[in-house]
Amino acid sequence: MKDKIEADSEQKKVNEIKKRAYANRNEIGSARRPSQVRKMVGHEGPCEECGAIEWDLDDVRGEVSCQACGLVVETDVIDPGAEWVNHKEGPDRSRVGAPSTLTLSDKGLNTTISRGDLLGSKARIHGIKGKALRDWRRRAVIDDRSKTRSSRARNLVKAMQFIRDKSGLGKQHREEAARFYRKAAEMGLVTGRSIQGVAAACVYLAAREAGIPRPVEDIARAFDMEEEMKMKELKRTIRLVARHLGAHRITGPEEYLDKFHSDLGLPPQVLGTANDLWDRIKGSLEWQGKKPSGIAGVLLYKSAQMRGSPRTQADVCKVVGVSEVTLRGLLRLLEKMMKHIGEAEFN
Repeated sequence: MKDKIEADSEQKKVNEIKKRAYANRNEIGSARRPSQVRKMVGHEGPCEECGAIEWDLDDVRGEVSCQACGLVVETDVIDPGAEWVNHKEGPDRSRVGAPSTLTLSDKGLNTTISRGDLLGSKARIHGIKGKALRDWRRRAVIDDRSKTRSSRARNLVKAMQFIRDKSGLGKQHREEAARFYRKAAEMGLVTGRSIQGVAAACVYLAAREAGIPRPVEDIARAFDMEEEMKMKELKRTIRLVARHLGAHRITGPEEYLDKFHSDLGLPPQVLGTANDLWDRIKGSLEWQGKKPSGIAGVLLYKSAQMRGSPRTQADVCKVVGVSEVTLRGLLRLLEKMMKHIGEAEFN
């Protein structure tokens, strides 16, 4: 009887250890780094020596042992996680570089010899001076040239520079423009055309696909293509690239209203009236074939008159990019439609 009681007592202790181990085995201390959180395959059951389930991983020695009895069951454990080690001063323990980007010719994946480290005080800090400094500068030049030996690489370097410096778009949309250019280059659309013109066309299409109002005239001005021949080339290139890339999104006047309203310095109620006016008349077939930016301009011109903040036709045409003759023609068409709806509804 006494042996049975002792055996039952011993079994209860083992069961309590197992319950405590199961309850705590998934708890991770705040001091543990991400790479230490690993599932110890083959060590989820009880210990063969004492029956406890209290496994411990020593990441320094690379051993898995039982905390209850100290039995070492695995050695030379390989940690497949990231090595979160900081070899410099500061809180940042990451060991990765910048993400890849399409706006760089090499997508930002190549290593470079920074010219900033070879100039002035930085060179002295790194212990580079005299002949060694001249040698490192020569190596930097050779390194740059080695990455642009092919015509395609030189083409991408110049095109990405245009897109980064002259597009005026956000990072996401610059990435999209760079993606368009790379596709156009793969299709051979750049051959026989200026890199500047194809880059400008890709920027225009990226902005149009994203619903950002960018008139062709603004793109041409940013890329120094305002001359008549260059403007014609740009428009032809836009149509060509859009046809091959399938970028056929059609813009509407409502996408230009916010920008033109801001450029003209009109009060907020004018924008509301212009949007309301367009909602009432946009279903008419009379607008087919008309320039969306011109329609937006005439909507704001008329709305500003109705709200007591008039702007001259010259001011509106300068912002919109259409002639005064075109604006007056659109105005006659708008007033004709408003007669059928009733102008009193907009007051």
